[in-house]
Amino acid sequence: MTFLPPFRADHVGSLLRPKELSAARKEWREGLITAEQLRSIEDNHILEAVKKQEEIGLKGISDGEYRRDYWHLDFMWNFDGVIPSHDIYTNRFHGVEFSARAAEISNRVSYPKNGIMLDHFKFLTKSVKETAKFTIPSATQFRHREGVRLANTNAYTDLNEFWDDIGKSYNRAVLAFADLGCKYIQIDDVNSALLCDPIIRAGFEKYGGDPSQMLDVNIEVNNAAFQNRPDDMRATVHLCRGNFQSTYAGQGGYEPIAEKYLVKMNVNGFFMEFDDDRSGDFAPLRFLPKDKYVVIGIMTSKNPILETKEELKRRIDAAAKYIPLEQICISPQCGFASTKEGNKLSEENQWRKLERLVEVADEVWG
Repeated sequence: MTFLPPFRADHVGSLLRPKELSAARKEWREGLITAEQLRSIEDNHILEAVKKQEEIGLKGISDGEYRRDYWHLDFMWNFDGVIPSHDIYTNRFHGVEFSARAAEISNRVSYPKNGIMLDHFKFLTKSVKETAKFTIPSATQFRHREGVRLANTNAYTDLNEFWDDIGKSYNRAVLAFADLGCKYIQIDDVNSALLCDPIIRAGFEKYGGDPSQMLDVNIEVNNAAFQNRPDDMRATVHLCRGNFQSTYAGQGGYEPIAEKYLVKMNVNGFFMEFDDDRSGDFAPLRFLPKDKYVVIGIMTSKNPILETKEELKRRIDAAAKYIPLEQICISPQCGFASTKEGNKLSEENQWRKLERLVEVADEVWG
């Protein structure tokens, strides 16, 4: 039997960076090794990660985002009209701060002639026996609170034009991956997930923002990205609440966004975080359309504690009270290394957790 993504046991995409790889990327940034030398080291570690994923039984195989420092910025900086800012911006997580150069708008945004990360996908797809899965930040990441600087007022005086350009540019990116044979693409949407947090919503409202209207824009620009994709290209979205060195940025149940987001998003499945009380209960899943899947993130990527099979099965049963079991898949709540620093667990912990997911999926769904 052929199964289509998302898979019963799946994962968000990023993996802990091996020490040799982290050291090599640091040496490259410092000018101590060439880009060609770095690429060779990256290739070797990606091949090892692919082999490991397939050995433990995963069907959606990522490159671990090994060629990136950041899950989002490495992609965003590559659009024409977008540059790394001169200033450093800081994003506050619970108990820690994330600082990096922002994605600054220098001109009208467009998809570059030579593409973005197409070489990353080409290497991945020729290296896998299973399905190559490629992950990119969602178009909604181009919101000011996440670091984008609309610094050049000559580029845009109308935000509607800005979002229109972003949607069109992302659509060209998605279709470029499709042209290379990509059958499984995922966008990571932090800004929609953060609209679940009552404190963050109140912050937007304090300065005149309308969370409901913001969600509408997010859905519209995400759907623009997926417009006219081939029928055999499966698309998912990860509703991410922030993931930096085992901390998080937002919390709150999905009720404020679930009905509109789950119904209107033009995707095949949703990766949703359910690893602790921050995400609320499974009741919002009642809005999931019958032709879509949800990948419930019931295993945490934030600590080394290995969840028991019984614990995971209880969580699956709890979700199945609201939607049919056949619409459910399982995964960690987020990646293991959204940035180069990674979360606070070992590679052994990481692989054992993913292996446990496959074991449980086999026992539940066969």
